[in-house]
Amino acid sequence: MYKNQKIVVVMPAYNAAKTLKKTVEDIPKNLIDEVILVDDCSDDETIKIAIKLGLKVEKHTINRGYGANQKTCYDLALSHNADIVIMLHSDYQYDPKLINYFVEFIVDGYFDVMLGSRIRTRKEALENNMPKYKYYANRFLTLIENLTTGQNLSEWHTGMRAYKKEVLKSIEYQQLSNDFVFDSQMLMHIAGKGFKIGEIPVPVRYFEEASSINLKRSLKYGFSTLYLALTYQFSNKFKK
Repeated sequence: MYKNQKIVVVMPAYNAAKTLKKTVEDIPKNLIDEVILVDDCSDDETIKIAIKLGLKVEKHTINRGYGANQKTCYDLALSHNADIVIMLHSDYQYDPKLINYFVEFIVDGYFDVMLGSRIRTRKEALENNMPKYKYYANRFLTLIENLTTGQNLSEWHTGMRAYKKEVLKSIEYQQLSNDFVFDSQMLMHIAGKGFKIGEIPVPVRYFEEASSINLKRSLKYGFSTLYLALTYQFSNKFKK
């Protein structure tokens, strides 16, 4: 659809057998050149289903973590000469049909990075089963991250993102965390380097089969994010 632009979807996956088929079926086939799934040592049939769906599959032999999974995703996408990389969770929490809007904003030169924000209104988020503690934590952490970086994003913690290849090549993401705080680290490095970050609203989907970190992991993630914001404020390591 876009001349001279190779568009690759990468899917970090862990025990996504129940949701993978629905997710892949909604990816706009006329737009995407390749879909790569990285399995983080699932113990269900994620890989079997991915192969059946015709995806390119990479498997971690041990569970290395969400951040480590994304690192492999981006390494593979760049090695396959992707011009635009869309990171999409395999748990159907995010609507793949919106990918074309992400790509259009980047191809037309408006933004270098696009995010899918689930936080349009409090009512919508809570009515679609986002746990209250996650909603309020998301709002608080996003506020802190905006204040420290000078951004004005509605959500820093989305699992649907699109990057120009130049962005990924400029970030030493292999040096970042293997855990969930990887997402915030990426955005802080991107903000520090002056790349343009845009966002569009995406539907909120919380349901039983969708992956979600528990309260204990959420608390660890929250404190790690606050420490990260503090580091950004008083350190130059995120800057150009």
